[in-house]
Amino acid sequence: MKQILNDVHSQLNATLVAQVCKPRTLPELQATVRQAAGAGRRISVAGGRHAMGGQQFAADSVHIDMRALDKVLKVDPRLGLLEIEAGAMWPRIIEATHAMEAGSEGHWGIRQKQTGVDEVTLGGSIAANAHGRGLGMQPLGNDIEDLTLVDARGDVVFCSRSHNPELFSLAIGGWGLFGIVYAATLCLSPRLLVRRIVDVLDLDDAVNAVFRRADEGCLYGDFQFAIDAHDDHFLRRGVLACYKPAQAAGAREDAAADLSADAWLKLLELAHHDKKAAFAQYARHYLDTHGKLYGSDTMQLSTYIPSYADFLAGTQAGGVAPNETLVIGEHYVPRHRLLPFMQRAREVLRVFGTEVIYGTIRSILRDTTSYLPWAKDDFACIVFNLRTPHDTAGLARTADTFRALIDASTELGGSFFLTYHRYASAAQVQRCYPQFGTWLAKKLEYDPQELFASTWYAHYRDAFAPPCPDALACESASA
Repeated sequence: MKQILNDVHSQLNATLVAQVCKPRTLPELQATVRQAAGAGRRISVAGGRHAMGGQQFAADSVHIDMRALDKVLKVDPRLGLLEIEAGAMWPRIIEATHAMEAGSEGHWGIRQKQTGVDEVTLGGSIAANAHGRGLGMQPLGNDIEDLTLVDARGDVVFCSRSHNPELFSLAIGGWGLFGIVYAATLCLSPRLLVRRIVDVLDLDDAVNAVFRRADEGCLYGDFQFAIDAHDDHFLRRGVLACYKPAQAAGAREDAAADLSADAWLKLLELAHHDKKAAFAQYARHYLDTHGKLYGSDTMQLSTYIPSYADFLAGTQAGGVAPNETLVIGEHYVPRHRLLPFMQRAREVLRVFGTEVIYGTIRSILRDTTSYLPWAKDDFACIVFNLRTPHDTAGLARTADTFRALIDASTELGGSFFLTYHRYASAAQVQRCYPQFGTWLAKKLEYDPQELFASTWYAHYRDAFAPPCPDALACESASA
């Protein structure tokens, strides 16, 4: 049965698919792939549906919902390895690690997960090669020991750094275009108790503070910056929260590290109407938690408001939501160029009059796993959530803003995350990802019929296609 699907966060990718399949076993997943191929249908794949650039949907495709595939397949408590089906979401993964005894070490825990939302699948995180708050970590692909894929023939393919290494590197950060990740083996770390250390300071001080905290042994950290464009502190002042292993024998963990849903709702409303007050309230919350103890894994869990539109509906008479959402962009610059980038970002956002509702800065190490790495160097990662009305002016403003921010990061030796949106021009993609054309060719090598497809893929595949010398023949061929 045909169904319209959309992403949860931006709600800008409504797509009519031919049917939605929810396989519960590996043979069912294989059969679904083979049946779709036999019927001449494309396949799209998703889990939590939080991705925003259209990479999880394709028009008239057979859409595979992976969320029923979440079983633990194998554990190795001695080495700290967990093999689990890729439809498992992060709370389920953390639950599985807690069930693994680590001998005298206590328990195992995840090293990292992407922040901001928990109800996303392991397969989706691998497809995006997500990252978290680690101060000295590569993206998630570095934590993956091996993958079990279902390829375009419906066959099961095992890959790792030593077995089918090219396919392994293509699948990690490959957005589901090189096969469906059925299962993955995740490398774990001993679960630690960490102490939150909070500073409210200016960004130029924060850069040095991060290195100092890392030298002191802090494992995680991020910087939430001020969002009021009318304030001198805009993108300059922020809350630096770092997490240091605690030597506290017998100590108990404090309550959840994140704000409650009600507190986030109030903060979200303030961020739309009084940004200065919102930052003050956020800073006050974090200062109140200075010194508290959390699990190194559960500290990474986040409170997520189901959708921005749902929040807005609750603030309007009759529950009718204004037609607007948040759109995310992530930009990268060498760490020593963070300050000039943020100055340029201030100028861009003020020129376009674009509202930032939430923003953060994180750290990432150079990716040595993915074929198409977004972390090509040790980067500072800057995330912007932009308020985006779904009208012509609002969409154009967000698109223009992100293109200008991409130019700003590129001019400083940086880059941007490819699939949060489709606003980047082909020229911008080429500058930031010079191997993109080769990557597209690898796609056709592993999937010559382009069985695994998405709106995002089709957009940039066509943008990189060479011009047709015979316009009439090309038009006839595409008809």
